[in-house]
Amino acid sequence: FSCEWAAAHFGFQRPHSDLAYALEAGKGGTRAVLMVVQAHIITYLLFARDTEYTHLERLCCIGQQEQRQALAVALAETLWAAGGDSRATVCLITTAVTEMPCGGYRADTLTERIRLFEFSEKAAAQEFISHHINSFKCEGSHGVILFLYSLLFSRTLER
Repeated sequence: FSCEWAAAHFGFQRPHSDLAYALEAGKGGTRAVLMVVQAHIITYLLFARDTEYTHLERLCCIGQQEQRQALAVALAETLWAAGGDSRATVCLITTAVTEMPCGGYRADTLTERIRLFEFSEKAAAQEFISHHINSFKCEGSHGVILFLYSLLFSRTLER
């Protein structure tokens, strides 16, 4: 992955601002992944959550906790759909190396530390993601790469 991909994460605009619902998107290839998640975030904020706000106010009047919840729901929904509405796999980085590269592959200090967590219930996947949301949203977390790996493993290599 390029430096741009390595730095990409799911960061929001400032809470309680007019664009509080919006993910920050840099230039390049990561934008496509961010926009898929952005669509799920907007859908959740507009139609799925209970709030006293109406219409577009539902997007702007959100705080940091609501941003975190919307991101967790969006990631879980996307992974669940990729898994054919029957499974989801979430990839996280561990501190220790879990696999050593072999057969002509070069170590990248990220892939060797990935651990897979598999779920057969969407609610369990969403709760797990909520508890580990910083693995996707914080700077230096490789959040977009982890989500991309999670999508691939949720979809399965066979499919």
